[in-house]
Amino acid sequence: MDIKFIKGIVETLLFITDKPLSIEKLVEIINDPEVTPQIVAEVVKELQSEYAQNSALEIRDIAGGVQFATKPQYSEYVRRLYRERVLLRLSPASIETLAIIAYRQPITKAEIEEIRGVDTTSVLETLLERRLIKIVGRKEVPGRPLLYGTTQEFLKYFGLNSLTDLPPLDQFLTENIEQQETVPVEEKEQTVFNENEFSQNMAEQSSSLQKDNSESRE
Repeated sequence: MDIKFIKGIVETLLFITDKPLSIEKLVEIINDPEVTPQIVAEVVKELQSEYAQNSALEIRDIAGGVQFATKPQYSEYVRRLYRERVLLRLSPASIETLAIIAYRQPITKAEIEEIRGVDTTSVLETLLERRLIKIVGRKEVPGRPLLYGTTQEFLKYFGLNSLTDLPPLDQFLTENIEQQETVPVEEKEQTVFNENEFSQNMAEQSSSLQKDNSESRE
């Protein structure tokens, strides 16, 4: 199969999909014995380079696959187009809770609340409904509380390929909270965000949480 044709197939598939596609999935769809994962990976790199230089779109590595995305400098205009879809946004309270889970997972509800200083029941329910977090087990302590962790949807929502791509905590909080132009009323009432206080609480709890989580895995 001609390389130019393979590139056209890959570009078409990435354009039409609404979720990241892995190299393996692209190879499976092309379904040609001569088209190997290495060939498809090289084609993807070529497309990424071409779009990076010549387009308002880019092809990002997201959640173990690749997907078309808007370049950051144009994202504000996409948000304006879909302003009516405000319920898909996350409140500062949700982002704060997500940050705790992302940077300290696996973690219990009580540990999250110890850092945040408020009840997180409704926020956790919202994040579970949106599939941004999931229950990953139980902590082996009295009562065996549920442990929470992030999902593939979390990686897709924030445009990350893996958790190792998470930026520094302060940057994650600042960038994502500033993007929330409007939040639902019910979530506004839960928001008690104070970045300096939050970061301090995270630092204070870090060593104890890591120790507890280590013990829970043993």
